[in-house]
Amino acid sequence: MTEKEKMKAGLWYDANNDQELIDQRLICQDLCFALNQLKPSDEKRNKVIENILGYFPDDLVLLSPFTADYGKKIKLGKNVFVNINNYFMDGATIEIGDNVFIGPSCGFYTANHPLDYTNRNQGLEKALPIKVGCVIAAGAVVTKDMPANSLIAGVPAKVIKTIEQ
Repeated sequence: MTEKEKMKAGLWYDANNDQELIDQRLICQDLCFALNQLKPSDEKRNKVIENILGYFPDDLVLLSPFTADYGKKIKLGKNVFVNINNYFMDGATIEIGDNVFIGPSCGFYTANHPLDYTNRNQGLEKALPIKVGCVIAAGAVVTKDMPANSLIAGVPAKVIKTIEQ
């Protein structure tokens, strides 16, 4: 299996020594840099966001700065608001549901590293998907699925309360 195939399968893989993965991250980093240099009023923003994600979500508001590793693994629902300074570490899929509001300086981390130093020093990581359908408070660090209709906060993120509809 290639490192990319291992990554997609949720297996341990080496992202640091695989040229295809390095190139994909550089493309996304360049696009995020370009996005973050544009004025909020610049109409080019939507095209750059579309190039990062591979599509443009319905009624998306995405504020800069914004950073992602690959971009194409981020699935945003309708009417999503992403506040400033958010990071999506999308080695695996990060799925954000409809009507989700994400506060400033949140991180979504799909990558895990081995705790055993021998394997960790080899640069291995594993990426597992995250699915979110809730309100994310400022500064939250999301590392796993979060339930809909909830307020999520903290490091690591956890359910603070259920939102009554």
